[in-house]
Amino acid sequence: MKNFPKYFFTFWIFGFALFAYWQINDPDPEIWVSVYLVAILFSAMAVKGIHPLIPLAICITACIIGAIYFYPDSVSGWVAYEMENKDLTMKTKDSEEARETFGLLFIAAVLSVSAYLGRKKRKLQT
Repeated sequence: MKNFPKYFFTFWIFGFALFAYWQINDPDPEIWVSVYLVAILFSAMAVKGIHPLIPLAICITACIIGAIYFYPDSVSGWVAYEMENKDLTMKTKDSEEARETFGLLFIAAVLSVSAYLGRKKRKLQT
């Protein structure tokens, strides 16, 4: 269990890198690639056992606010549309925004684990 954070965050470094790669063809890649690069940076820091709580809190809050902003009108409608088309191309603005929402939620969840570990580490030191 002691090595779990190292493996967990290493997995997400590769996951976020893949997400960033997929954003290259996005209409606004400079925004979304940058967002995933920040997630990679925090994940790499977490692999090293570094959990800066204030920057993590800011990033988590920004991701949650962004996810609320981009949240699709109907998640089931978006999923049904994706299943009906049987491809992953972004043909509508709703598809793009739904994917961006869930990308931000993934980042918030992963960085929340880092914040939890950092808080736990800080409590043990005091």
